[in-house]
Amino acid sequence: MRFAMCNELFTDTDIEQTCAFLSGLGYEGIELAPYTFAPQGVDRAERAAVLRVRRAAEHAGLQVVGLHWLLLGPEGVHLTAADAAVRRRTSSYLEALVECCAELGGTVLVLGSPKQRNLPPATSRDEGMRRAAEVLEPAVRRAAGCGVRWALEPLPAQDTSFLQSLDECLLLDALLGGGPALGVQLDVKSLCAETADGRDPGSVVLAHSGAAARFVHLHANDRNLCGPGEGDTDFTALFGALRRVGYDGWVSIEAFRAPLGIEHTATAGLTHLRATLAAAERGT
Repeated sequence: MRFAMCNELFTDTDIEQTCAFLSGLGYEGIELAPYTFAPQGVDRAERAAVLRVRRAAEHAGLQVVGLHWLLLGPEGVHLTAADAAVRRRTSSYLEALVECCAELGGTVLVLGSPKQRNLPPATSRDEGMRRAAEVLEPAVRRAAGCGVRWALEPLPAQDTSFLQSLDECLLLDALLGGGPALGVQLDVKSLCAETADGRDPGSVVLAHSGAAARFVHLHANDRNLCGPGEGDTDFTALFGALRRVGYDGWVSIEAFRAPLGIEHTATAGLTHLRATLAAAERGT
């Protein structure tokens, strides 16, 4: 597994400084939220802004892992909208995200954006699935031609009304054909929300071992929304479960809170991930 960090905590820092800082800590990758460099949307961003981000990562020796928080920023986009015109706009924008990700050298697009996928009033889950598949299908085809893969991210009920579980994401994955340009995202806080005691994300991974080939990417955070090691989530057990199902992809720290400061979260998070991965490897 290789470790990266998401960049949205560093919005007050130049991208060059952010990349240099993460590289100096020993990270191998950076994962980008498009609104941090293209606040009006990637389809309206100047190419120079995109190239600046890519050059900053390359200069620091980092791999751009991909993009997340995809629909936060541009207006008029929504995955399950009742308005067909909004769905067409969203579908077109998702294709633009594919092209942006490829230009940055990234390989994964994490579809989270909870508010921009909420089911509209009087919309059933089945209708939401149909609309989401309709919107995503052209972007999945475009991804296949660009060497990019979509990752459907389950998020808990307090965040969104749609795609709340790994099972729901696997269902949408199947509706779209389950091809190589699509899969599902593992997010630690969301895995915790699917467990009986909220503490053992590894148990959810093992319960879905038959679908492990569909696991595209992992967001690492604690169930308290801080970084790895800043709560009680058992990452040793999680990494043990991931190794048992054969996951060997990127692990990106996505913290929503940094009570001890961004630098501490970035530094301690990477240390904790390395230590718990090593402990998991010793236990296998």
